[in-house]
Amino acid sequence: MKLTTATETITDLSAIRHYFHQHPELSSQEYQTTALIKAYLADLGYIIITPEALQTGVIAEIGPEDAQYTVALRADIDALPIQEQTNLDFASENAGIMHACGHDFHLTSLLGAAEKIKENVDKLTVKVRLIFQPAEETHVGAEQVIASGGLEGVDVIVGYHNHPNLSVGKISVGNGGRNAAVDQFAVKLTGVGGHAAKPHENIDPILALANTVTALQSIVSRSLDPYRQSVLSVTHIEGGQTWNVIPDCTWFEGTIRTFGDHDREQAKEKFYQIINGQAATYGVSTEIEWIPGPPVLENDPILTDILAENIQYHANLVNFPPSAGGEDFAFYTSKVPSVFAEIGSGGNSGLHHSDLVLDDAGLETAIIWYYQSVLRLQDYFAEKGEKA
Repeated sequence: MKLTTATETITDLSAIRHYFHQHPELSSQEYQTTALIKAYLADLGYIIITPEALQTGVIAEIGPEDAQYTVALRADIDALPIQEQTNLDFASENAGIMHACGHDFHLTSLLGAAEKIKENVDKLTVKVRLIFQPAEETHVGAEQVIASGGLEGVDVIVGYHNHPNLSVGKISVGNGGRNAAVDQFAVKLTGVGGHAAKPHENIDPILALANTVTALQSIVSRSLDPYRQSVLSVTHIEGGQTWNVIPDCTWFEGTIRTFGDHDREQAKEKFYQIINGQAATYGVSTEIEWIPGPPVLENDPILTDILAENIQYHANLVNFPPSAGGEDFAFYTSKVPSVFAEIGSGGNSGLHHSDLVLDDAGLETAIIWYYQSVLRLQDYFAEKGEKA
């Protein structure tokens, strides 16, 4: 499909979103998606400035050459390895791949905002940079953008995530930590296998695993501040092959989510203490793989209040609680002032569900969020005056 320039009507944008939904691509494999976005923006007159180091994703700019400030707008573009079960007439044609997190919704709304910005380019006093980011689901895309230089010169970056639990027209722009820091773990416990009738002659890694998983829950309940959100989930366990044999080893993996640097460090420290302590108790050896993900997504306190106050005149501003879900936009928030919103998509299910269906009408609120953020931020920068 060759995308033509969209109009402001949601009907036309829906057709674009449906195409992307029908042709999803996994993280770091978004080649067709990238090509279509690039062509669309080039047709609009945007300057494509995607660094060569980025294999997928698109970065483009528009605005006065002599602009003192640059406002970035970000949308993610990758899909998930999920078999779609929606029965939509535009359901995924790529087996085992689905836009089950609504990134098709995100990228379509930024394309819509791109056109609105282009139509009003003569009003721009700032440069606008569009970042269509790859590989959010694997939590490497934002770091790749930063490492490639895609964030250089940016004074503020704005983004959002759709929320199926919010009805269309609602938007939440909250201060402070909005998404948790994410850490992933994988643990292998090795004992000595043998006949299930003679456990005294073996070192049972299944017994060690069972008690270890239970003990790990004490990290949240006893080691972290109960007034700050945190969660630990063991999500995958493997061990053994038959009913009458104690295996040599077992394995499990999962995640810890926290909302502060101290809690994050404390959780990791206690995790290692428990694993090693349980291993000593049951006589097994351990291998621990700790995989750090995004940090806490922290909204800039000043700019968040400014954009929240402004958007209430254009959408239904509500107070939506922070999420323990990970979001690699957090890597941007640790580099430049950032504002990340939650926008209602009126879904029938939850994110990452195989039956998720979003309401296209929510695209309008997302476009308004992007566009109005640009207008308000350029007023803010005008008040600040020239850079020192």
